[in-house]
Amino acid sequence: MASLKDIKLKIQGIKKTEQITKAMNMVAAAKFRGAQERMEEFRPYASKFATVMGQLSGTANPNAFPLMEQREVKNSLLLVVTSDRGLCGAFNANIINASEKFLDSKKEKGIGVSVGCIGKKGSQYFTKRDYEVPINITDCMAKVEMVNARQAGQELIHLFLDGKVDEVHLIYGRFINVVTQKPTINKLLPISASGLGESGGEQEEKEGPKSTYIYEPAPEEILDKLMPMYINVQIMAAMLETVASEQAARMTAMDNATRACGDMIHELTLAFNKARQASITAELMDIVGGAEALKG
Repeated sequence: MASLKDIKLKIQGIKKTEQITKAMNMVAAAKFRGAQERMEEFRPYASKFATVMGQLSGTANPNAFPLMEQREVKNSLLLVVTSDRGLCGAFNANIINASEKFLDSKKEKGIGVSVGCIGKKGSQYFTKRDYEVPINITDCMAKVEMVNARQAGQELIHLFLDGKVDEVHLIYGRFINVVTQKPTINKLLPISASGLGESGGEQEEKEGPKSTYIYEPAPEEILDKLMPMYINVQIMAAMLETVASEQAARMTAMDNATRACGDMIHELTLAFNKARQASITAELMDIVGGAEALKG
């Protein structure tokens, strides 16, 4: 059995850990509120952007736009959005595992794969493995800015237009609620009318009369300007979703860690009391034994 001093030191150490996890839980809760507000404000914009793009592309000739060119897929790129920091449970691991499954499915079809990374955790994982990583943006998830999404979008467009990749998919942690964050994969390139509206926000599933729009200038001219913006907007939406999901996952992880610390402190306190009782009993037995010996 461990000595009283050893048990007491363990209890003190776990209490300090419990204080840290409580503080991290409070910090994550404060950051989550801000991240959730930004995500919820951006969702309708991204969703409506995709809806308008879908209506425009449905009236335009897809052969007139390089970003809508459908090719035989020989090389596929997966843009993985993860957090920059850990201590958020299995959040990043779930995204990475889903990414690996997607990449493996492409390899089984004989398609070459490469990976783009936004966020340090995904970058650390894929750069250490046998993957080509042409896009690698880190230290950007603490404060999500459109400039980072635009950088990734421009690099993706260049790779697609240069023929280095034939399709691009995006995976991120979609925020469902505080308890649930779901790894979600959306197709970015080539842009297709059927695929628009599937990402970047709540889908509009209500049936009813549809609006008819009159465009000025022509839809083709508008699409030529909006297509690169559409890519940037979807990446920005994915980054905001991932940040909100990360903080929610960290809140849950730190809450679980705090509870685990409490359970360990309770068990160690019982062990400490038992050891102290055994020590006191042993000392009393020695005293009684010594007294009996003196009587004899």
